[in-house]
Amino acid sequence: MSAVDILILSNGPGELATWVKPVVKALRAQLGDDRAQVRISVVLSPCPNASGQEAAIAQSYPEVDRVQAAEHFAAFLLSGKTVDAWDWRDRGVVLFLGGDQFFPVVIGKRLGYRTVVYAEWDARWLRWIDRFGVMKPEIAAQAPPAQAHKFTVVGDLMAEAGTFERPKSDLTDASTGKSTELIGLLPGSKPAKLAQGVPLTLAIAERIHAIRPQTRFVIPVAPTLSLQTLARFADPEENPISQLFGGVGAHLVLPEAGQQPYLKTAAGVQVELRTDFPAYDLLSQCQLCLTTVGANTAELGSLAVPMIVLIPMQQADAMRAWGGIPGLLVNLPGVGSSFAKLINWWFLSKPRLLAWPNIWAQEQIVPEKVGIVQPQEIADLALDWLEHPEQLQQIRDRLRSVRGQPGAATKLSQIVAEELGFNSAPHS
Repeated sequence: MSAVDILILSNGPGELATWVKPVVKALRAQLGDDRAQVRISVVLSPCPNASGQEAAIAQSYPEVDRVQAAEHFAAFLLSGKTVDAWDWRDRGVVLFLGGDQFFPVVIGKRLGYRTVVYAEWDARWLRWIDRFGVMKPEIAAQAPPAQAHKFTVVGDLMAEAGTFERPKSDLTDASTGKSTELIGLLPGSKPAKLAQGVPLTLAIAERIHAIRPQTRFVIPVAPTLSLQTLARFADPEENPISQLFGGVGAHLVLPEAGQQPYLKTAAGVQVELRTDFPAYDLLSQCQLCLTTVGANTAELGSLAVPMIVLIPMQQADAMRAWGGIPGLLVNLPGVGSSFAKLINWWFLSKPRLLAWPNIWAQEQIVPEKVGIVQPQEIADLALDWLEHPEQLQQIRDRLRSVRGQPGAATKLSQIVAEELGFNSAPHS
């Protein structure tokens, strides 16, 4: 059997963590680990939510052989040549896992490869794409009869996080031997979210800790974010927006080797910083999480972890983490602030569901707090949940009911194997 190439097209950090990571694992399980037989390459395209570390994240996946960063994508799309002049085998598949669905049309044609697209909400370029793995049957049902044979319902790739089971017991305090409560803080990874999210969640943590001192707090630090950068957003002198949340600040503590770093507030509250990625095992131990919007709400939903979703807009032009054309407008020099105020006002005026579990269920399973978010209000809600654990259990049960079943990555890898002509995995 001749050697083959699998070229994965992707873009942002969310797609890499929730789509690419489980799929490359499934591809190796399906097709074997012989790199002379099956080679996996990842080419990234530009993304408004990118941090610049996406190539490093993709390179950290042991199943991947080659990675090209987003800054070189335009030249690759136009010329078909990578910056490192990669060679390409005669037979292969272009697998779309983020970006624009037009990209695999162009690149697949240029390389002479079959094309497979994972379609989360809609499928495009039906005549020119060979196969679609879709999240829901409704997407396949919209296909014209002549193209219907190309569609396979694989399910939701984000549900792969649900394969991590919640531990049977909570964390134990080493000093007392008693179980402790753990609250996860997920303020984001981009400056636009961190500027408000860090001081807001720290202020909430102080208020919760004042009532329930047994409660521990942890931030799963994104791999694209350094501890020093995160600490700057916790410093009121570095981040003046913190004054809008009562001026609560914290400083970074780097203890001896073998111990976890943490942020320490003026009131003495310690927020542990964990750099494990992905942090599913850690998050699954949390009684609840305070989180911003994004792919993290899908991951928490898949893990059945109760959450309060925070979209603070204390400063009208501070929120600039929009994608697409709005993201370009709000970050224009000089006029970006005006665009940000206008877009944020429009956003607040339109009722909508923002967290992925709520979108899946088409109802608000977990609360979404948008606008002028006050730390005491969120702390009171979290305290009420902690004091009434049956409420937390009800939310967990609802999240489990809508998160979908894992297995999408395996089904998608089977489609790729079929397009490569593999009847069974070439185990080595």
